[in-house]
Amino acid sequence: MLVLESADTVGGLAGSREFHDGFNVPVAHSVNHFSQKIANDLDLAKHGFPASGKSLPAIGLSADGSHVVVQGNQVLGVDTSDAEAFPRFMAQMQRFATALKPFWLKTIPRAAPGKLLDMATFARIGLKLRLLGKEEMREFMRIATLPARDLVDEKFEDERLKAMLCWDGLIGSKMAPRSPNNAILPMLYRMSGGCAGEPCQLIEALHASARAAGAEIRTGATVDRVLVRADQEGLRAHGVILAGGEQIEADRVISSADPQTTFIRLVGIEHLEIQFTNRIRRLRSDGQVAKLHLALSGLPEFTGLNQPNGRMLIAPEMDAIEFAFDHAKYGECTTSPVMEIVIPSLADSSLAPEGQHVLSAHVMYAPYRLKGGWSDAACETLRENAIDTIARYAPGIRELIKHSELLTPADLERRYHLTGGHWHHTEYALDQLLMMRPTYEAAQYSTPLPGLYLCGAGCHPGGDLTGGPGHNAAQEILR
Repeated sequence: MLVLESADTVGGLAGSREFHDGFNVPVAHSVNHFSQKIANDLDLAKHGFPASGKSLPAIGLSADGSHVVVQGNQVLGVDTSDAEAFPRFMAQMQRFATALKPFWLKTIPRAAPGKLLDMATFARIGLKLRLLGKEEMREFMRIATLPARDLVDEKFEDERLKAMLCWDGLIGSKMAPRSPNNAILPMLYRMSGGCAGEPCQLIEALHASARAAGAEIRTGATVDRVLVRADQEGLRAHGVILAGGEQIEADRVISSADPQTTFIRLVGIEHLEIQFTNRIRRLRSDGQVAKLHLALSGLPEFTGLNQPNGRMLIAPEMDAIEFAFDHAKYGECTTSPVMEIVIPSLADSSLAPEGQHVLSAHVMYAPYRLKGGWSDAACETLRENAIDTIARYAPGIRELIKHSELLTPADLERRYHLTGGHWHHTEYALDQLLMMRPTYEAAQYSTPLPGLYLCGAGCHPGGDLTGGPGHNAAQEILR
């Protein structure tokens, strides 16, 4: 097994990089539901990634310090009715997530008459839902396609809590609380459980596990194109050609690049049927998240928090998310961004010099296709708006800033060869999920080009640091 990585280090968006002297941070700033099964299969605990771990608490920030804190099935900072309703809501959602969990690590068959094994997979899905009981199954079917706002409005009163619950179904997407058919499946996907920890720790463990299994990993090896030749059975992938001209022959080529990069740029439309390439071109892949990194001379003080140790959300109400999305929808940036903030150096002191810290923030919604383009002035405006927003909750933070960096979706596209700068490679929406991810004829990891397979976030079950797409692709290839 030969792994080719175009960057000088492994890990992609989850790999650590120095953005200022002595300050390091990955673009992906937390691991919340990496598959426990995959961690066990690869013996990641032996290589430095814990077999289990608790996710960071979610903290809905309020400028006056009256924050909402969610940890597991408990919530603090809301009135009694919401506090009592929350465990019931989470227990029900967890039952739904548990019913779906086995199928995130399975190939979802084509929605057509097929092999007995494929039909058995659909039957098991139906049985799992049926075992919930008639009422629970009906409720699952009812909420599965609800806008997130409709669901949380039914259950709770506190706007901060409702915004927090929507967030995990929306992060990284081009959708908002009112968007139809949007957030429930992604929310359940992220509730499916598994390992939590630090991205850099996970990447180091995966790297060590791969090498221990005999994989050769080459960094600084940019693939220019997939080598396609005709044999007795027609066109087939026979290897790759690197940017420097080196040709590497292989029986199988497995791409973790996004589908548009894989098929349009690396394979070439001349080797594919036109209807298939048209579907690939139409995939919605415009990123909506900018990444803000701050190198800080000390630990920032957030009003009302003893320790900023959690996922801190600046989204005081659902309308704040909706209005930010409305700006992005028309190619604009809001002056009141919503965001998720962590201080990763609290968990990993190696990310910053002693006594100093790194702040990492996902800034929603920053449109990939900004009107007028992402000029230096446009980037500066968004960066200053984001810092001003954080300063309302951490008033002294500007005095601590030694350096700041803003990565727009266009920057992510350029640096990480990621079409549209989209984390999940394609939009995580109902028409691009399950047996339709990324599109039919490529949704079961094999592709219309024999010898070529997909294993990236554009495949089922989707993005985030879970290991699912790679696991499923490997099982399919071995089968």
